[in-house]
Amino acid sequence: MDRGSEIADFLRSRRARITPGRAGLADDGRIRRVPGLRRDEVARLAGVSTEYYTRLEQGRARNPSQEVVATLARALQLDFAEREHLTDLLARPVPAPRTPAGPQRVRPGLHLTLRTLEHVPAFILGRRTDVLATNRLICAVLTDFEAIPAPRRNLARYYLLDPDARDRVGNWAEAAAETVAMLRFETGRHPHDRLLADLVAELTLRLPQFTTWWNDHHVLRRTHGSKHYHHPVVGDLHFSYETFQPPDDPDQTLCVYNVEPGSATAEALRLLSGRTP
Repeated sequence: MDRGSEIADFLRSRRARITPGRAGLADDGRIRRVPGLRRDEVARLAGVSTEYYTRLEQGRARNPSQEVVATLARALQLDFAEREHLTDLLARPVPAPRTPAGPQRVRPGLHLTLRTLEHVPAFILGRRTDVLATNRLICAVLTDFEAIPAPRRNLARYYLLDPDARDRVGNWAEAAAETVAMLRFETGRHPHDRLLADLVAELTLRLPQFTTWWNDHHVLRRTHGSKHYHHPVVGDLHFSYETFQPPDDPDQTLCVYNVEPGSATAEALRLLSGRTP
Protein backbone atom coordinates (compact mmCIF):
# COMPACT_ATOMS: atom_id res chain seq x y z
CA MET A 1 0.00 0.00 0.00
CA ASP A 2 1.42 3.37 -1.03
CA ARG A 3 1.90 5.42 2.13
CA GLY A 4 1.62 8.78 0.37
CA SER A 5 -1.70 7.82 -1.19
CA GLU A 6 -2.98 6.54 2.15
CA ILE A 7 -2.19 9.87 3.83
CA ALA A 8 -3.69 11.91 1.00
CA ASP A 9 -6.89 9.88 0.78
CA PHE A 10 -7.41 9.83 4.55
CA LEU A 11 -6.93 13.58 5.00
CA ARG A 12 -9.09 14.42 1.97
CA SER A 13 -11.86 12.14 3.19
CA ARG A 14 -11.79 13.70 6.67
CA ARG A 15 -11.94 17.32 5.49
CA ALA A 16 -14.60 16.47 2.90
CA ARG A 17 -17.07 15.52 5.63
CA ILE A 18 -16.80 18.82 7.54
CA THR A 19 -18.80 21.83 6.35
CA PRO A 20 -17.50 25.34 7.03
CA GLY A 21 -20.46 25.92 9.32
CA ARG A 22 -19.64 22.81 11.35
CA ALA A 23 -16.05 24.07 11.61
CA GLY A 24 -17.22 27.48 12.79
CA LEU A 25 -16.12 29.32 9.64
CA ALA A 26 -18.12 32.15 8.08
CA ASP A 27 -19.15 31.92 4.43
CA ASP A 28 -16.51 33.79 2.42
CA GLY A 29 -18.64 33.94 -0.72
CA ARG A 30 -16.24 31.91 -2.85
CA ILE A 31 -17.60 29.15 -5.08
CA ARG A 32 -16.84 25.74 -3.58
CA ARG A 33 -15.42 23.20 -5.99
CA VAL A 34 -14.76 20.55 -3.33
CA PRO A 35 -17.01 19.06 -0.65
CA GLY A 36 -16.27 20.09 2.88
CA LEU A 37 -13.28 22.21 3.82
CA ARG A 38 -10.60 23.54 1.49
CA ARG A 39 -6.93 22.94 2.25
CA ASP A 40 -6.39 26.57 3.23
CA GLU A 41 -9.31 26.39 5.67
CA VAL A 42 -7.90 23.28 7.34
CA ALA A 43 -4.50 24.97 7.53
CA ARG A 44 -6.03 28.07 9.12
CA LEU A 45 -7.95 26.02 11.69
CA ALA A 46 -4.81 24.02 12.51
CA GLY A 47 -2.57 27.08 12.72
CA VAL A 48 -0.16 25.96 10.00
CA SER A 49 0.63 27.37 6.58
CA THR A 50 -1.37 26.22 3.56
CA GLU A 51 1.89 25.15 1.94
CA TYR A 52 2.81 22.95 4.91
CA TYR A 53 -0.64 21.38 5.10
CA THR A 54 -0.55 20.70 1.36
CA ARG A 55 2.80 18.94 1.78
CA LEU A 56 1.30 16.87 4.59
CA GLU A 57 -1.70 15.90 2.53
CA GLN A 58 0.53 14.96 -0.38
CA GLY A 59 2.66 12.76 1.85
CA ARG A 60 5.72 14.99 1.46
CA ALA A 61 6.05 16.09 5.10
CA ARG A 62 6.45 13.11 7.40
CA ASN A 63 6.89 12.81 11.15
CA PRO A 64 5.29 16.12 12.20
CA SER A 65 5.39 17.13 15.86
CA GLN A 66 2.76 15.90 18.31
CA GLU A 67 1.52 19.48 18.53
CA VAL A 68 0.86 19.61 14.78
CA VAL A 69 -0.94 16.25 14.84
CA ALA A 70 -3.05 17.47 17.77
CA THR A 71 -4.06 20.70 16.02
CA LEU A 72 -4.86 18.81 12.80
CA ALA A 73 -6.98 16.35 14.78
CA ARG A 74 -8.94 19.22 16.31
CA ALA A 75 -9.34 20.99 12.97
CA LEU A 76 -10.60 17.82 11.28
CA GLN A 77 -12.66 16.81 14.34
CA LEU A 78 -11.04 13.37 14.49
CA ASP A 79 -12.08 10.82 17.08
CA PHE A 80 -9.56 8.84 19.14
CA ALA A 81 -9.07 6.05 16.60
CA GLU A 82 -8.78 8.51 13.70
CA ARG A 83 -6.15 10.52 15.56
CA GLU A 84 -4.14 7.35 16.25
CA HIS A 85 -4.44 6.38 12.60
CA LEU A 86 -3.25 9.80 11.44
CA THR A 87 -0.28 9.56 13.82
CA ASP A 88 0.60 6.14 12.39
CA LEU A 89 0.33 7.36 8.80
CA LEU A 90 2.47 10.46 9.40
CA ALA A 91 5.17 8.69 11.42
CA ARG A 92 8.66 8.46 10.02
CA PRO A 93 8.77 5.46 7.64
CA VAL A 94 10.54 2.40 8.98
CA PRO A 95 12.08 -0.20 6.67
CA ALA A 96 10.22 -3.44 6.15
CA PRO A 97 11.58 -6.25 8.35
CA ARG A 98 13.91 -8.67 6.59
CA THR A 99 11.92 -11.64 7.86
CA PRO A 100 8.14 -11.74 8.39
CA ALA A 101 6.84 -11.80 11.94
CA GLY A 102 6.18 -15.26 13.29
CA PRO A 103 2.76 -16.48 14.42
CA GLN A 104 1.38 -14.81 17.52
CA ARG A 105 1.29 -16.87 20.69
CA VAL A 106 -1.12 -16.50 23.60
CA ARG A 107 0.58 -16.92 26.94
CA PRO A 108 -0.73 -19.57 29.37
CA GLY A 109 -2.14 -16.99 31.77
CA LEU A 110 -4.48 -15.62 29.11
CA HIS A 111 -5.60 -19.12 28.15
CA LEU A 112 -6.43 -19.64 31.83
CA THR A 113 -8.38 -16.37 31.83
CA LEU A 114 -10.54 -17.65 28.98
CA ARG A 115 -11.29 -20.85 30.88
CA THR A 116 -12.15 -18.80 33.96
CA LEU A 117 -14.66 -16.78 31.92
CA GLU A 118 -16.75 -19.87 31.25
CA HIS A 119 -20.17 -18.25 31.76
CA VAL A 120 -19.80 -15.63 29.01
CA PRO A 121 -18.35 -15.70 25.48
CA ALA A 122 -14.74 -14.54 25.32
CA PHE A 123 -11.88 -14.70 22.86
CA ILE A 124 -8.49 -13.17 22.07
CA LEU A 125 -7.87 -11.27 18.84
CA GLY A 126 -4.45 -10.64 17.36
CA ARG A 127 -3.16 -8.69 14.39
CA ARG A 128 -5.50 -8.55 11.37
CA THR A 129 -8.39 -9.64 13.68
CA ASP A 130 -6.88 -13.14 13.78
CA VAL A 131 -8.70 -15.29 16.34
CA LEU A 132 -5.87 -16.54 18.58
CA ALA A 133 -7.84 -18.26 21.35
CA THR A 134 -11.48 -18.86 22.29
CA ASN A 135 -13.65 -20.29 25.02
CA ARG A 136 -16.53 -22.68 24.41
CA LEU A 137 -19.31 -20.12 24.48
CA ILE A 138 -17.92 -17.80 21.80
CA CYS A 139 -17.69 -20.81 19.49
CA ALA A 140 -21.30 -21.67 20.33
CA VAL A 141 -22.50 -18.09 19.73
CA LEU A 142 -20.55 -17.44 16.49
CA THR A 143 -18.82 -20.40 14.88
CA ASP A 144 -16.43 -23.18 15.90
CA PHE A 145 -13.17 -21.35 15.30
CA GLU A 146 -11.23 -24.33 16.64
CA ALA A 147 -12.47 -26.38 13.66
CA ILE A 148 -10.98 -23.85 11.21
CA PRO A 149 -7.31 -24.29 10.22
CA ALA A 150 -5.23 -21.92 12.38
CA PRO A 151 -4.02 -19.71 9.49
CA ARG A 152 -7.66 -19.08 8.47
CA ARG A 153 -9.07 -18.25 11.92
CA ASN A 154 -9.94 -14.62 11.42
CA LEU A 155 -12.90 -12.59 12.63
CA ALA A 156 -13.03 -10.34 9.55
CA ARG A 157 -12.96 -13.35 7.24
CA TYR A 158 -15.84 -14.92 9.22
CA TYR A 159 -17.98 -11.76 9.37
CA LEU A 160 -17.45 -10.80 5.74
CA LEU A 161 -17.23 -14.10 3.87
CA ASP A 162 -19.00 -16.82 5.83
CA PRO A 163 -22.63 -17.13 4.61
CA ASP A 164 -23.71 -18.15 8.11
CA ALA A 165 -22.54 -14.80 9.47
CA ARG A 166 -25.11 -12.86 7.43
CA ASP A 167 -27.90 -14.69 9.24
CA ARG A 168 -26.22 -14.80 12.64
CA VAL A 169 -24.83 -11.26 13.00
CA GLY A 170 -27.44 -8.65 13.84
CA ASN A 171 -27.37 -5.70 11.40
CA TRP A 172 -24.77 -7.48 9.27
CA ALA A 173 -24.00 -4.52 6.97
CA GLU A 174 -23.16 -2.25 9.91
CA ALA A 175 -21.03 -4.91 11.59
CA ALA A 176 -19.27 -5.67 8.31
CA ALA A 177 -18.46 -2.01 7.66
CA GLU A 178 -17.10 -1.65 11.20
CA THR A 179 -14.92 -4.71 10.65
CA VAL A 180 -13.48 -3.15 7.50
CA ALA A 181 -12.74 -0.01 9.54
CA MET A 182 -10.84 -2.18 12.04
CA LEU A 183 -8.70 -3.53 9.20
CA ARG A 184 -8.08 0.04 7.96
CA PHE A 185 -6.79 0.91 11.42
CA GLU A 186 -4.49 -2.13 11.31
CA THR A 187 -2.91 -1.05 8.02
CA GLY A 188 -1.74 2.17 9.64
CA ARG A 189 -0.14 0.31 12.54
CA HIS A 190 1.40 -2.46 10.45
CA PRO A 191 2.16 -1.08 6.97
CA HIS A 192 4.55 -3.96 6.13
CA ASP A 193 2.25 -6.81 7.20
CA ARG A 194 2.10 -9.03 4.12
CA LEU A 195 -0.59 -11.28 5.60
CA LEU A 196 -2.77 -8.22 6.22
CA ALA A 197 -2.28 -7.11 2.61
CA ASP A 198 -3.19 -10.63 1.45
CA LEU A 199 -6.36 -10.57 3.58
CA VAL A 200 -7.40 -7.19 2.14
CA ALA A 201 -6.78 -8.52 -1.38
CA GLU A 202 -8.86 -11.63 -0.67
CA LEU A 203 -11.75 -9.61 0.72
CA THR A 204 -11.58 -7.20 -2.22
CA LEU A 205 -11.93 -10.07 -4.68
CA ARG A 206 -14.63 -12.01 -2.83
CA LEU A 207 -16.90 -9.32 -1.37
CA PRO A 208 -18.27 -6.65 -3.75
CA GLN A 209 -19.14 -4.23 -0.93
CA PHE A 210 -15.64 -4.35 0.52
CA THR A 211 -14.14 -1.81 -1.89
CA THR A 212 -16.81 0.78 -1.08
CA TRP A 213 -16.27 0.41 2.66
CA TRP A 214 -12.49 0.36 2.26
CA ASN A 215 -12.47 3.55 0.19
CA ASP A 216 -14.48 5.37 2.88
CA HIS A 217 -11.28 5.39 4.97
CA HIS A 218 -13.21 4.92 8.20
CA VAL A 219 -11.08 3.56 11.05
CA LEU A 220 -12.20 1.90 14.24
CA ARG A 221 -10.48 0.62 17.34
CA ARG A 222 -12.82 -1.51 19.38
CA THR A 223 -12.99 -0.63 23.06
CA HIS A 224 -16.55 -1.34 24.24
CA GLY A 225 -20.06 -1.45 22.86
CA SER A 226 -22.96 -3.76 22.13
CA LYS A 227 -23.43 -6.83 19.98
CA HIS A 228 -26.57 -8.54 18.69
CA TYR A 229 -26.71 -12.03 17.22
CA HIS A 230 -29.45 -14.36 15.95
CA HIS A 231 -28.69 -17.88 17.14
CA PRO A 232 -30.46 -20.70 15.22
CA VAL A 233 -31.24 -22.62 18.44
CA VAL A 234 -31.72 -20.11 21.28
CA GLY A 235 -32.78 -17.02 19.32
CA ASP A 236 -31.68 -13.41 19.81
CA LEU A 237 -28.62 -12.72 21.94
CA HIS A 238 -27.66 -9.26 23.24
CA PHE A 239 -24.24 -8.52 24.71
CA SER A 240 -22.34 -5.60 26.17
CA TYR A 241 -18.71 -6.15 25.24
CA GLU A 242 -15.48 -4.87 26.76
CA THR A 243 -11.95 -5.23 25.42
CA PHE A 244 -8.64 -5.36 27.26
CA GLN A 245 -5.07 -5.25 25.97
CA PRO A 246 -2.21 -6.91 27.86
CA PRO A 247 0.27 -4.14 28.76
CA ASP A 248 3.17 -6.11 27.25
CA ASP A 249 1.44 -6.97 23.95
CA PRO A 250 -0.65 -4.23 22.31
CA ASP A 251 -1.30 -6.53 19.33
CA GLN A 252 -3.49 -8.86 21.40
CA THR A 253 -6.97 -7.99 22.66
CA LEU A 254 -9.11 -9.91 25.12
CA CYS A 255 -12.79 -9.49 24.14
CA VAL A 256 -15.47 -10.33 26.70
CA TYR A 257 -19.20 -10.45 25.88
CA ASN A 258 -21.04 -9.58 29.11
CA VAL A 259 -24.74 -10.20 29.79
CA GLU A 260 -27.24 -8.85 32.27
CA PRO A 261 -27.90 -11.40 35.06
CA GLY A 262 -31.34 -12.91 34.78
CA SER A 263 -31.81 -11.69 31.20
CA ALA A 264 -33.08 -13.77 28.29
CA THR A 265 -29.53 -13.83 26.91
CA ALA A 266 -28.16 -15.14 30.22
CA GLU A 267 -30.73 -17.97 30.10
CA ALA A 268 -29.87 -18.69 26.48
CA LEU A 269 -26.16 -18.95 27.35
CA ARG A 270 -27.01 -21.35 30.15
CA LEU A 271 -28.80 -23.56 27.65
CA LEU A 272 -25.91 -23.35 25.18
CA SER A 273 -23.37 -24.29 27.81
CA GLY A 274 -25.47 -27.16 29.14
CA ARG A 275 -25.38 -25.76 32.67
CA THR A 276 -28.12 -26.47 35.18
CA PRO A 277 -29.92 -23.60 36.93
